[in-house]
Amino acid sequence: MHPFVLERPRDLSAALSFGAQAGRNDAPVEYIAGGTDMVQLLQEYVRRPDRLVSLAGVLDDGIEIGPQGLRLGAAATMAEVAAHQAVVEQFPLISQALLNSASPQVRNQATMGGNLLQRTRCPYFRDVGYEACNKRAPGSGCAALDGENRWHAVLGTSDDCIAVHPSDLAVALVALDASVELRGTGGDRSVPLSDLHRLPRDTPHLETVLGPGEVITAITVPANAAGLRSHYLKVRDRASFEFAVVSAAVAIETDGARIRQARVALGGVGTKPWRLPNVETALAGADFEPAALRQAAALAADGTRGRGHNDFKIELMQRAIVRAVEIAGARA
Repeated sequence: MHPFVLERPRDLSAALSFGAQAGRNDAPVEYIAGGTDMVQLLQEYVRRPDRLVSLAGVLDDGIEIGPQGLRLGAAATMAEVAAHQAVVEQFPLISQALLNSASPQVRNQATMGGNLLQRTRCPYFRDVGYEACNKRAPGSGCAALDGENRWHAVLGTSDDCIAVHPSDLAVALVALDASVELRGTGGDRSVPLSDLHRLPRDTPHLETVLGPGEVITAITVPANAAGLRSHYLKVRDRASFEFAVVSAAVAIETDGARIRQARVALGGVGTKPWRLPNVETALAGADFEPAALRQAAALAADGTRGRGHNDFKIELMQRAIVRAVEIAGARA
């Protein structure tokens, strides 16, 4: 492990003063919260900060539900949120996504803010034996383009990076129009979760819009997402402790036997959590007949680009959408 100095600031203001940077491998100072992803990357020499700034005890860990909706402190653990009765009842999509993530041990330790900022599981990024990784070493190339790319993205890719965003939680939150509250030395701001992560383009080493000395303090979900029929469908290679090959987060409002409105997001296929407004528009007014759902889901393929081993994801993600809508529609 690369040697580093661990800082334990007394409060959030002191933590921000270190100017740490999230989601960049060239950052000399980084923040650490639950550490479930960070520690692995430190051990593998993927991340080599000279200084780590602990956020333990300086971030809010509350879970609040009120007239404005749901507010989750960034330090709340995945396990706490997944088991919270009001979350289970009013925002089940979030609970489902969390329970489909990681293992119970990891969920007990990992924080909500950290989950959104976890790094890709691309094997070329996580193995420093591969020199070509623009996300880890800008300008070095992308070994996945012509390598083993079964796990990689088909949406939002570039010729510099095709790494998949790994968070299940982020997919569910994007479908629910969630936002993140950020705090930095310049003050507070709110960013839609759909805008938190950057597309790789020609700078894949820049993963989020967070600036130096800026952290996620809370996640907010609007009240109009409460009570929607929803389902999180995760297709993976094994039944537990595995990242998505394809996932679909669906929340719908029905009018009799028809869909009044739909929210659809995909995971396992995009370089960031991927919302599908064209599919949502096609589903509005549709019934639950398989042919109608398949026709709407086919629009998810717009803009996709397979790289050989991952071509199967383009068909699989359409089927995942159909199945998730069917399950959500069947729920009272």
